[in-house]
Amino acid sequence: MSQIKPRIALFIGCFGGGGIERITAHLAHRFVKLGVQVDLVLDKGGSPHLWRMPPETRIIDLKAPILSLSLPGLVRYLRQERPLAVLAADHYLNEIAILARAIAQVPTRTIVAEHNQLSKTSRNANRLKGRLAPLFARFLYPQADGIVAVSQGVAKDLADTASLPLESIETIYNPVIHPELFANAKEPVEHPWFAPGELPVILGVGKLEQQKDFPTLIRAFAKVRRSQPARLVILGWGPDQKELEALVKELGLEDAVDLPGYVQNPYAYMARSAVFVLSSAWEGLPTVLIEAMGLGTPVVSTDCESGPAEILAGGKYGYLTPVGDSEALADAILQVLCGNPKSVDSNWLEQFGLEMATQKYLKILGIAETQLNQFIDETIPSGIAFP
Repeated sequence: MSQIKPRIALFIGCFGGGGIERITAHLAHRFVKLGVQVDLVLDKGGSPHLWRMPPETRIIDLKAPILSLSLPGLVRYLRQERPLAVLAADHYLNEIAILARAIAQVPTRTIVAEHNQLSKTSRNANRLKGRLAPLFARFLYPQADGIVAVSQGVAKDLADTASLPLESIETIYNPVIHPELFANAKEPVEHPWFAPGELPVILGVGKLEQQKDFPTLIRAFAKVRRSQPARLVILGWGPDQKELEALVKELGLEDAVDLPGYVQNPYAYMARSAVFVLSSAWEGLPTVLIEAMGLGTPVVSTDCESGPAEILAGGKYGYLTPVGDSEALADAILQVLCGNPKSVDSNWLEQFGLEMATQKYLKILGIAETQLNQFIDETIPSGIAFP
């Protein structure tokens, strides 16, 4: 009698080019290789980065104009398909997934994941639903079969903010170190500042918004440039672009700072940078910091809540500076540029690898390793890569 492969659903809003989407794709590729059937459930179509997902993925478009209206569609999906488990990818999606399972009255395991500090996102929210997020989490999250936080800091913040038992939350670091990272790092970079023999480049990557605090990085760079010739490149898009461009002009840095926008492959830039800088005011688990470390690029980071101190072992593997302190950030950058980087132990990075994250997610999703052994195709090469 043939065995049926376990099916799971990955519930995500719109599949764009952000960190959560990349993490989802990495896990999906590994799940498929191990014999798990994957449904990617979207609240609406128009997702520009579906090419990241394995071709075996079944795309379920709920066609909801706004997230709250995806609830009826998700209920219908759960009743019709009855996946073994559903993994929701972010806070509001988590609430919809929990409600949908309750309404559908199906045995599907529901796992919710927090990727950022709930206290910070709710405090900085413009809408009422954002400010009420801790209350929703307090009453809904205990109904989930598993709660995942991407760092110990996010777990503690969630427990404190939503009055949840800390022991009910499992920390699973994002699967950041994987073969595709190193393959993409070898791709060419057309930007002229990254050519051999050019001035050292300081790199920042992220959405141009308040959380990433790129103004502090730009001000720190202005101080660095008074001591040593260098250039600054910030990759990303976002609502603060005009403000950042105005600051660059105000400081007279137009010839040394570039904001080229979103790039599909930031890893090639990381690998060729003299130093990678994370200037964030707060984080969950800053994936880009781990990626830079994995590629051997020296890193400097603010000691924001949460993630950087965990990732850098309290400053052992990279410089940590106070949030919003451009003087301290500049001093740390200069330490690296002057030949004093902090090296990273490769064994330390294993906890951020794809294999460890996969094992932990399979366990919390209710899939035993013995269930998968019969489905593993030994002809599939290890380290599956995608464009």
